[in-house]
Amino acid sequence: MKNHRETIELTLMALPAALWFFFFAYLPLTGMVLAFTEYRFSADGFWASLFQSDWIGFKNFEWLFATPDGWLIVRNTVLYNLGFIALGLLLSVAFALMMSELRNKKAAKVYQTMMFLPYFLSWVIVSYFVYTFLNVDEGLLNQLAVALGGQPVAWYQTPEAWPFILVLCNLWKSIGYASVVYLAAIVGIDKELYEAAALDGAGRGRQITAITLPSLKPMMIILTVLALGGIFRSDFGLFYQVPRNSGPLFPVTGVLDTYIYNGLKHMGEIGMSTAAGLYQSVVGLVLILAANAVVRRVDSSNAVF
Repeated sequence: MKNHRETIELTLMALPAALWFFFFAYLPLTGMVLAFTEYRFSADGFWASLFQSDWIGFKNFEWLFATPDGWLIVRNTVLYNLGFIALGLLLSVAFALMMSELRNKKAAKVYQTMMFLPYFLSWVIVSYFVYTFLNVDEGLLNQLAVALGGQPVAWYQTPEAWPFILVLCNLWKSIGYASVVYLAAIVGIDKELYEAAALDGAGRGRQITAITLPSLKPMMIILTVLALGGIFRSDFGLFYQVPRNSGPLFPVTGVLDTYIYNGLKHMGEIGMSTAAGLYQSVVGLVLILAANAVVRRVDSSNAVF
């Protein structure tokens, strides 16, 4: 009876989260049917619009692959995400290791706060920060270039510079959050392991490679596998707000999410946009399953499931 009562209490505690997922994650899945229709609005409401729209099968998906920019936006999306995942993993672990080595606790808290703060900033705000640096007339970089005898650069008309700018912005905004996650894992490592290693003559570098990094390995694998699920998705704010939707930059800033938004805005084709979103989700699921299968085959103890 006691165990039954505890089960009821735990169920009631989990109920709000379960309801949230039901209404905002699972119930909207019924909207996937829009990907296979030529959706048209009706004055009688959503359901009337859905049932009155023509069923067209996979034609909405054909639009995504047949468009001249299809390969470009897919290439950009995948390459940017691969860069974000690889560099993000490397730098977040490196920063977490550096933070863990600080002996001044007050300084450590200050540094952690400074690193974590950008995560809470909107991309709209970040875009204005970037604009103050890159503006052709009054940007800080161009003012510095002119002061040194150079010529101002029209950054928003210079596509080749933006892959580096976007990667830098993403890392600046996200590294703090990721490093705090790894730092929490480092704090949880048994201190006796380091004491035993020190008694055996291991220095700090050897302790990091022999104890800290192997202890972080499961979390690194899990977060990387989950990140692969979003490799066909992109941060809309980063790619739309920061370049200020500049047309000349499209070859290097055009990604699936901004292309979907522009297509929906200009053409009003909700079915096509839904098809693109479904395509992203299915590919992400396949990648997670494939990556997890590889990890399970190599080391089943570190697999996500």
